Amino acid sequence: MNIDAYNESILNCRFCFMCRHLSAIGNVRHTEADTPRVRAAMLYGLRTGTNSFDDSDFVDALYRQDLSACCVRHCVNHFDENGLALAARADVVEAGKAPEAVAALAKQLAATSSWKAEGKGGLAWFLDATTASDKAAVATAKKLFAAAKVAPKVVTGGCIGKALKVLGFLPEAKTAAEKFAAFLKEAGVKTLVVSNPAAYDALVRDYADFGVKLPCKVLHVTQWILGAKLKFAKKPGAVYPIADDFLRNYDNLDAPEKLLKALGAECRPFGTNDEESYNCGEGAVVLDRLHPELVGDLARYVAARADDPKKDTLAVGSVYAKRALAKAGLKAVTFEELAASCL
Repeated sequence: MNIDAYNESILNCRFCFMCRHLSAIGNVRHTEADTPRVRAAMLYGLRTGTNSFDDSDFVDALYRQDLSACCVRHCVNHFDENGLALAARADVVEAGKAPEAVAALAKQLAATSSWKAEGKGGLAWFLDATTASDKAAVATAKKLFAAAKVAPKVVTGGCIGKALKVLGFLPEAKTAAEKFAAFLKEAGVKTLVVSNPAAYDALVRDYADFGVKLPCKVLHVTQWILGAKLKFAKKPGAVYPIADDFLRNYDNLDAPEKLLKALGAECRPFGTNDEESYNCGEGAVVLDRLHPELVGDLARYVAARADDPKKDTLAVGSVYAKRALAKAGLKAVTFEELAASCL
């Protein structure tokens, strides 16, 4: 089983309460089954034969997880409970026990794995479906490219494998990754700028795990902005940076913090601590499609911690987080939007 690679996490996490407060779903559902300790304990039960994927409640708990990776980042021993959860989902799928809604969503995602490129040159911008759904985010990116006096090739299309991997459909995820890598090579892309943190993480980590070699250099948009040496005429004032699940916890990318410093932002701390995720399940990629009610609960949880929900500007890494937080009445902008406002 895939979870066998995480034996150390199973044996240790099942007895530990230390990161209980970092389980976003547990914080809004107030249920033990949604904490890292109990998830590990249930998977220990799977290995000892006292638990089974035939238990729909058990499987549902695995697909409720927010997958922010906060627990891994802040664990003193770095036990990978997040990786364990992803491995468990893959085992669920391999056992043929994926919930109907999950299997249907995976089928839909796999069917979208095709892309097109418009423009010329080796510099390209991947306008993923999530980012493309936000007109302001699209306009902002175009404004930044224009300010840098570059016209990137625009790559659009569907799933590049990340969401499929998160759902546990590893063969399908690898197939999508191979197809996207081949597409980029054929399109002559030499440098790919990526706005969506989930897509960035897929390209820099998942593809390597799959053994898929990319024909190009990958930059998160905050890295590109810093390298473009744009001239900013204004400062953004007071902002509350929300650390991105993928950029901080998965990829340890400090470009967002460097960008905020370069903009001269007055960064203020948000919430009661700097360990939690306030991205409403961004790490789970499609949690808003499987459990929109939970994403709403997570957004309200975040709103309750804002000093002035209607006026405070929250700087987030993804359109996913921006959209979820906006539904709770919060003023959230992406790092790109913040940068563009300073031109």
